[in-house]
Amino acid sequence: MTDRRSEPLTGSERVATTLLLTAIAGLMAADAASDWATGGTLGHLAVEIAVATSATIAIVLLWVRHARLRASLRDTRRSLEEASREARHWRDENRRLVRGLSEAIDAQLAAWSLTPAEKEVAFLLLKGLSFKEIANVRGAGERTVRQQALAVYAKAGLAGRAELAAFFLEDLLVPAQPERTAEKSAAR
Repeated sequence: MTDRRSEPLTGSERVATTLLLTAIAGLMAADAASDWATGGTLGHLAVEIAVATSATIAIVLLWVRHARLRASLRDTRRSLEEASREARHWRDENRRLVRGLSEAIDAQLAAWSLTPAEKEVAFLLLKGLSFKEIANVRGAGERTVRQQALAVYAKAGLAGRAELAAFFLEDLLVPAQPERTAEKSAAR
């Protein structure tokens, strides 16, 4: 069972509550006016006026809270829409960059004159798959994959998997440029 105390009222609940509070305020004000006309006691009138005023304040607070919740909801929607736009932009940019990287790697593998099978093995090696995993993906024997990997390394002039990965990642992993001391001093 969920606790609804922290949830906003639905539209029909808000209208029903408003009507109930309006009825209470109206009836209490009418009773206070009637009691005043017939000479009711000041204490009794004060209680009835306090109840009518409390009901009216409750109506105002209900609608103020509703307005704030609607404004908060609008702000949340705007934030979600902005985050969604940023995510789409990031995803599209990421796809573009990955596509470009993939094309650059493919061009280099072609420059090394790799066969289609050797290219596929090279891509799977770069993804970090083991010889056994590559064999399973390609439906080939592990020994065949190992021989194709050796052919890739030989044609590329590289010693192994680490050098193959480093060949393509070296230019991508450029360290951030440290700020010069003079720039730091000027900023202070």
